[in-house]
Amino acid sequence: MRGYEFINHTADLGIRVSGPSLEELFENAAWAMFDLIVDLDTVEVRDEATIRIRGGEREELLADWLRDLLYRYNGHEYLLKEFRIEKISPRGLKARVRGEKLDMSRHSLKREIKAVTYHDLEIRKLNREWQAQIIFDI
Repeated sequence: MRGYEFINHTADLGIRVSGPSLEELFENAAWAMFDLIVDLDTVEVRDEATIRIRGGEREELLADWLRDLLYRYNGHEYLLKEFRIEKISPRGLKARVRGEKLDMSRHSLKREIKAVTYHDLEIRKLNREWQAQIIFDI
């Protein structure tokens, strides 16, 4: 199971997530966001999608990645639980995601995330590990 921790933030919800590679950091950030939204044990892997995000600075790319995933939930009611970054570079990323359509008879929602913010958004490498700090508007 991927780990993340809450960080203190006055009005919104902040997390710190890590991974041994930049790809795993992005995967873990996506997993953490959906873990905040829903009990992932209730989500089955039924559908798969390919996602492409155009490049930018690492922080911008992470925010755009998470925003795309959040839109799939908020706009199309898809719950995602498996994330695989196939390629990440300054030009962007390509990933495969898996999950299923929201079914209120089976899924236990935890909280609403309205947006991924740029506030205090940070990616850094510490020794052999990548870390990110992310603030969500709830």
